[in-house]
Amino acid sequence: MIKPLTKLIGALSSNTRPGAIAHAVSCGILLGFIPKDNLLWYVLFVFFLFMNIQRGAYVLCILFGAALTVFLDPLFDSVGYSILTVESMGATYAHLLNVPFVAFTKLNNTVVMGAFVCGLAAYLPCYGIGRLFVWAWRKFLAEKIRKLKITAVIKNIPLVEKIAGMIGE
Repeated sequence: MIKPLTKLIGALSSNTRPGAIAHAVSCGILLGFIPKDNLLWYVLFVFFLFMNIQRGAYVLCILFGAALTVFLDPLFDSVGYSILTVESMGATYAHLLNVPFVAFTKLNNTVVMGAFVCGLAAYLPCYGIGRLFVWAWRKFLAEKIRKLKITAVIKNIPLVEKIAGMIGE
């Protein structure tokens, strides 16, 4: 947990492209929403690792998205139910379940389908929020946080000194 956090803090203040961090936030939230016991989650996890994203933000946002699912599961269930009960799509869903390995994605589960669709719908807003946060961090927040007295106290803690040395500050 500490390593992704140190990578993220280092990336926020470095030359890492804001888009790479913002995409990591969006991909992490999407994966955090989806339940982890299906093939869809693992395929997306590996696919996102091959993208040019900031991996520290990616891991932290997966954890953050997973923490949010406790509160959003009823929404995911109702959205998934709405999608899976569309009568005109019934034959398509039945055909997809007969395709090898598609059933392992568990897209016929209302929570998985709802979480996937809600994650896709949240992708662009999360991207915008991520870019806005990186811009605000670099423009305003980083320097103000460095000047706080508590920051100097925290930096003198041995573990924090070691972590700061690892990220190059």
